[in-house]
Amino acid sequence: MRVISWNLLCLTGATVKDVAALIQGYHPDLLLMQEATEEVMALPTIVGGHFLREHLHSRIYGLAAWSQDDPLTPSYALPLPVSTMPGRVPPRVAQIVCCSHVTFANVHLSHGQFLNRWQLTRIARALEGPAVIVGDYNAVAPIKLSGFKDVGPRKPTHIASNIIPFRLDRCMARGLDCTDARVLGRGPSDHNPIILDLKVKSSATHASEPRLRLGDRWQGAFRRNG
Repeated sequence: MRVISWNLLCLTGATVKDVAALIQGYHPDLLLMQEATEEVMALPTIVGGHFLREHLHSRIYGLAAWSQDDPLTPSYALPLPVSTMPGRVPPRVAQIVCCSHVTFANVHLSHGQFLNRWQLTRIARALEGPAVIVGDYNAVAPIKLSGFKDVGPRKPTHIASNIIPFRLDRCMARGLDCTDARVLGRGPSDHNPIILDLKVKSSATHASEPRLRLGDRWQGAFRRNG
């Protein structure tokens, strides 16, 4: 299955038409979005498919998922660990959806490097069977997560202050092989989308639905980077 993840950059970044162009250009089975505003909820009226959005508390944006064929049920908003430091951002969640017998966690993790590792551990422990954690990790160093392998592209996906490149958008998978992983052209956002072709390993336990432990218009406008 083909999966794309993209941080849209709310308000000033990618619009619903940009997202539709991405779908029409690369034909993903599943598209996961971060910083998705209410505008993106109109996506099914343009390209069809199924759509779910998790609003983040006191924010105008949230996490969103679009699927061509799978109705993306059940879905779940998994609360993540928060910082007790002054000035912390509102609590974050992971959007959990099931697609093609695989559980996906769509994430926009915290900037704190200890905190986002803690959040990843919380997510990994909440999932069973073949699973994927993908999105904006806000992580700036290698990550080790028991049972999971980093299968995302290795090129930078964000340039801080247009100077320092970082690989913030990542994908870690358990029980799946990745046959292709690329960074796409950035387009109007400040993050590059990442695209992955994933396949469930024959040895993985996937006879039944995964469970949650806790309850080229595009090519012309967005050149590939890898």
